[in-house]
Amino acid sequence: MRQSRVDQMLNRHAAVGLAVGVVRDGSLEFFHGHGYASLGLRTPVTPDTVFRVASITKTFTAIAVMQLWEQGRLDLDGPADEYLRAFRLVPAKATIAIPTVRQLLTHTAGLPEVRRPRDVFKPIFGETVPAGHRIPPLAEFYRDGLPVDCEPGTRFAYTDHAFATLGQIVEDVSGEPFDRYLRGNVFEPLGMSNTDLIRSPRVQPNLATGYTIGARGVRPVDDYEVVTAGAGAAYSSVRDMATYVAALLGSGSILKPATLAMMFEPQYQPDPRVPGLGLAFWRGEAGGHRVVEHGGILTGYHSQIFVAPDAGVGVLAFTNGARGAMLWLPAEVGGLLSAELGVPEPAIRTDIPQRPDLWPDLCGWYAVPGRLSDARTREMAGAGIEVFVRRGQLMMRVLSPLPAVYRGFPLHPDDENDPYVFRIDLSGFGMGTVRIIFSQRPGLGTTAAHLDVYPMTAYKRPGITNPRRLVAGAAGALAAGWLIRRTLT
Repeated sequence: MRQSRVDQMLNRHAAVGLAVGVVRDGSLEFFHGHGYASLGLRTPVTPDTVFRVASITKTFTAIAVMQLWEQGRLDLDGPADEYLRAFRLVPAKATIAIPTVRQLLTHTAGLPEVRRPRDVFKPIFGETVPAGHRIPPLAEFYRDGLPVDCEPGTRFAYTDHAFATLGQIVEDVSGEPFDRYLRGNVFEPLGMSNTDLIRSPRVQPNLATGYTIGARGVRPVDDYEVVTAGAGAAYSSVRDMATYVAALLGSGSILKPATLAMMFEPQYQPDPRVPGLGLAFWRGEAGGHRVVEHGGILTGYHSQIFVAPDAGVGVLAFTNGARGAMLWLPAEVGGLLSAELGVPEPAIRTDIPQRPDLWPDLCGWYAVPGRLSDARTREMAGAGIEVFVRRGQLMMRVLSPLPAVYRGFPLHPDDENDPYVFRIDLSGFGMGTVRIIFSQRPGLGTTAAHLDVYPMTAYKRPGITNPRRLVAGAAGALAAGWLIRRTLT
C-alpha cells in the first residue's frame, strides 16, 4: 500500500529526487528513494542523501529553546530582549510592547515577514548570500534593530525573523554558537550524524543538488547560504530525520515528555474551532488523531514532516526539485499519514444541507491586516477574500489578479452541528480540501473568517471599501498581457 501511494504521488508530480519515509515503533519502517541527488553524477537518492530541510529548522530551534526553559534559564513569557545580547527588538511605537519568547515561537510577536519592503524582490526575501561568501552574523544583519510592527499577541504573521531571533537567544543564553549548541544538545544525542545547521563535513559529502523544473527543463539552482539560520538553514537526511521524528513520538531524550506535550498543545488559536499553533509546530487532526507538522521551502528544496503523537506514527518527505511542491507535498504526505492511520482523507461532504438564510450575513469582503510586503500572506490572501453568491451557490474568492483564485470556490457545509464551518476543494492546485471557519460576535453577526491549515484571520470590512474593482481590473490586464505574449510567441 505504501509503495503504491508513493508511485501514485510520482505519477501525479514530477520530481528530480524524492525521499519518503514512514516512522513507526521508534524506527524507519519504510523508505522509498526516487530519482537523483545529482543529475550530473547520476547519484541515486538513498536514506542518507542530505537535503536542505528549510523551515523544519524552526522545530530544531524550538527544541533548543525548550531545553533552556527546562533548565530554568529563560522564561517563555518574559520579554525576549532580556535574553538578547547581539541585537535589539525595536517597537515601531512607544506603546508597542517587547514580544515574549512564547510569542516568537508562535509567529505572534508582531515582527514583519520581511525586514524592508524592497526585500520582497530579493531571493528568499534578502535572507541569503551566495555560497562561498561570508555569512554576516545577526548582530550585523540586524544592526539597526529588528522592528516590531504591531502589538505582540494581536495577530499571526509567519516570519523567519522570529526564529532567527530565537536562535540568537539560544546562543546568547548558552554561550555557545548556535550551530555548535544544536550539534551537542540535539543532533549528536539522537545520533543524527548527517545533520547540521551549517554546511559542514557532516553534510557536504551526501548533499543533494537543488533543481528547479520550468519551461526550459530542469536547471540547478544557484548555490546559497541562509543568514536567518534558526529559521531555515539546516541540512538532514531521511535516516536522521526519522530518528528525530521518533524522538518527537517519545522515543528520544532531548526533552521531557511533558515538555513535548506542551509544545504540541494549542498555544495560539484565532478561534477555538481552528487547530492553530503549538510551539513552532502546526496543529491538525486526522480521523480524530492529533497531528503536528511542519514543512520547509527553499529554492530547489521542499520538505515535510507529519507526526501523530498518540498513534506513534510519523511520515516525512524531501525533494531536491519538483514543480509546485510547496502546494502538493504537504497534501500528499498528509494523505500518506491518513493511510498509515487507517482513516479517510478529508473530503467534500454532500450530506449537509446549505443554509441560504445565513448567506446575507456571510457575504462581503474580509481583509487580512499587515503590510503589503507581507509576501506569504499576500500570496495566500491577496487584498483579502470575498464571499458572494453565484448562480445559487455560496462562493469564496481571493481578491488577487491571479484568475485561478479570483474566479472563486464553492463553499460546502462541513459540520452538521455548526453552519458556519465550510470546506473548499483545492485539489486543482494539488492541495486537497481546506476548511473555512467564520466567527460571529453578539450584535455584530459574522466578523471574521479563518483557515484551518494556516491560522490567518481575515476580518469583515464595510462593502464600500471592497477593492474588488481594482483587483478585477488588474486581473483583466494580467490576462490581456498573457494573451499578447502567447500571440507573440
